[in-house]
Formats: sequence, C-alpha cells, structure tokens
Amino acid sequence: MKTSPFAALQHRNFRLLWSGLIISMSGSMMQMAAILWHVSLLVPGDQKGLALGLVGLVRVVPIITFSLISGVVADALDRRKLMLITQTCMALTAALLTIFTFSGLAVVWPIYLLAALSSAAGSFDGPARQSLFPNLVPREHLPNAISLNAIMFQTASVIGPSLAGLIIAAGGVGWVYAVNALSFLAVIVALLLMRDVPGHTGNEKREISPRAALEGLRFVFSTPLIRSTMLLDFFATFFSSATALLPIFAQDILRVGAEGYGWLYAAPAIGALLTSAALVRLVDRIDRRGWTLLGSVFAYGLATVVFGLSQSFWLTFACLALTGATDTVSMVLRNIVRQLTTPDHMRGRMTSVNMIFFMGGPQLGELEAGVVANGFGAPFAVVSGGLGCMIATGWMALKTPALRRYRRDEAVPAIQGVA
Repeated sequence: MKTSPFAALQHRNFRLLWSGLIISMSGSMMQMAAILWHVSLLVPGDQKGLALGLVGLVRVVPIITFSLISGVVADALDRRKLMLITQTCMALTAALLTIFTFSGLAVVWPIYLLAALSSAAGSFDGPARQSLFPNLVPREHLPNAISLNAIMFQTASVIGPSLAGLIIAAGGVGWVYAVNALSFLAVIVALLLMRDVPGHTGNEKREISPRAALEGLRFVFSTPLIRSTMLLDFFATFFSSATALLPIFAQDILRVGAEGYGWLYAAPAIGALLTSAALVRLVDRIDRRGWTLLGSVFAYGLATVVFGLSQSFWLTFACLALTGATDTVSMVLRNIVRQLTTPDHMRGRMTSVNMIFFMGGPQLGELEAGVVANGFGAPFAVVSGGLGCMIATGWMALKTPALRRYRRDEAVPAIQGVA
C-alpha cells in the first residue's frame, strides 16, 4: 500500500508545528540574508571579506559552547515548553536588531552580538524541535515527516532571502528584522494550540549532567553510520560554504544589486525545494543510499567550483541551485538514518552533537572563506573550497566502507517511544 506524500500532515500537532515553522523559518532566513548585507554596507571594501566571515564565527561559537548541554536539556525537559522559551528569545533579539537599525546603527558590533545571542537560543531550539518531530507522528510516517520537514525548510529558504532582497531595496534592512520578529509568533501560537503532546517515553532517568552529555557523545561516535554522515556533512560544508561571500559577488563581480543578491541567496533553496518535492515520492526507491549520498556531496563540491569561476548571473544562479539540490539529497538520507537508529531518550543529544557538524561546518566555513577571500579574492576562495569538498568526499568514501555499502533495506534498530 502506497503512503500518501502528505501522510504526516494528517496528524494535527505535526501539522500545526510544520505550518508555523514555514512562517518563522522564512523570517529567520530573511534575517540571515539581511545581516550579511547590512555588515557589507557598514565596513570598508578592503575589510569586507573578513567582516562577512566573522558573521559565521559569532554564530558558531554559541553552537559549540551550548550544543552538548542543549541536547541534554531537550532529553530531560518538556520539549514543547522549551521551544516556547527559545522562540521567544529569538523574537526578542530580532526586535532589538530592528530598534538599533532604525535608530541609525553605524557600527557592526551590535549586529555580531545579537546574532550570537540568537544563535545561542537556536542551539537550544534545534535539539528540542528535531527531537519533538518524531513524537508527533507514528513510526511508519516518520520518513514522510522528514521529507516534509525538508520541504518546509527549503520553502522558507526560498521565500526568506527573496523577500529580504525586495524589502531591503524598498525600505532597508530594518524592516527585514521587524518582519522576522513578528514571524516567531506563528510557531509560538502553534505550540500553544497543540493538544496531548506525548512526553518522554521509557523508564530512563532524565537528568541534566556532564555524564548525560558524555552518553550522547559515546552513542554518536560508537554508531558508524551516524558518525560517518556527520563527518561528511562537516567537511563538505566547511570547504564549500560560500554564502557569506554572496554580497561580494552581487556587488563587485556580477553587479546585480540588492534584488539580484536576494535571488542568488535563495538559489540553493530553490534547487533544494524542487528536489525535496521529488524526494517525497522517490526516497523509498533509492536502493544504494550510501553511494547516492557520497555522489550528491561530490556533485555539491563540483557545482561550487563552477560557481566560483562564473562571470554570468544565470550560470551562478544555476550552480547555486544545484548545490541546494545535491545537498538536499544527502540531508534527507542522513536524517532518515539518524532518526531511525536513535532511541527517543537519546534523540536530543544526538541532534545536539549533529548541530556541531551541521551548523558548525558552514559557519566555520564562512569564516574560512572570508579569510581566504580577504587574501586571494572571493573567486579563489570559492573554487578552492569546492575542490576541498570533493577531496574530502573521496577520502570519506575510502575510509568508511560501511557508508559505501549502506542500502535501503539495511536493518536499523526500532525506535523507542514512537508509536
């Protein structure tokens, strides 16, 4: 019997959260694009690359600092209530950005500070959100929920930057921050409307302690498939993260202005959204999932190389869209493996460890790209990063035969606590 491509949406609590997140994520993506544009306007041209790279640094430091404890908190406390707190904190940081910008902000350090505070709240929000999703649907609908979650994220990634470019061109970056602050209300209302949300399952003792954090680390690094997919994700995004340099390409190389920048920023998400829609139906037909995962990451690096060499807006747009498409294939496959092999009592900690790789890789990669661009130019930074991604993928393929051999029908442990 075929599963409906929207099977997970028949569950009310999942549908509420999914719908609210489309709006909230769109606002967050708007703000991420606006911050990079805002920083590029406030610093001199010869310091632009490094200043943009520092945005990635201030975002990743809180993630590394709080990620392990945030996973423990998500496994010990009520995940829905925890999300209410984190969403409210992120809304407040967006509101402060709005106030400072409309007051005539002329220096970059408040932007860095508020971006770091928002990232700190996000480091607690991510494990709570990702570990809550599987408790809102039965086991048989979990792969569909993961695919729909990818569609939600990529839809927001298209809408957000595109609207950011239009709003910046029409009224300035302050209005982007204001819209983002309001967008968090969608998730907050959705969380308040939920009924009969399942609590933690099992008889394991819930505690917030260093020992609990170490249990999460041991679980991840003793599970070869989870460990290898996280390392692959980190190396790929570290070398090929060039988002921070898009203002330089838009302003100085392609000369397409704020609207063109918005579309370039959204291009990976457009490719990802189309791919996510296709994967809702196709993911269960992919047999050689290990080779598919490795091939998609290699193609991601190759598309990045061509993007760095491009002097054409449309070729750049197509390459960025291809990076989004290939990244989505690997992301969906990685998430299915992780969620199906992780018991409920460990899910928050697994997600928090993954955050170090999933978010730390691109944010540190943006810093690396900014430093290289400052010394050798933005095109060199992008091309060398793409080559580094391809080399890292080949190395991971050689070192992890279990990943190469992984297929659709490979047995995974049953999930604890999912109906």
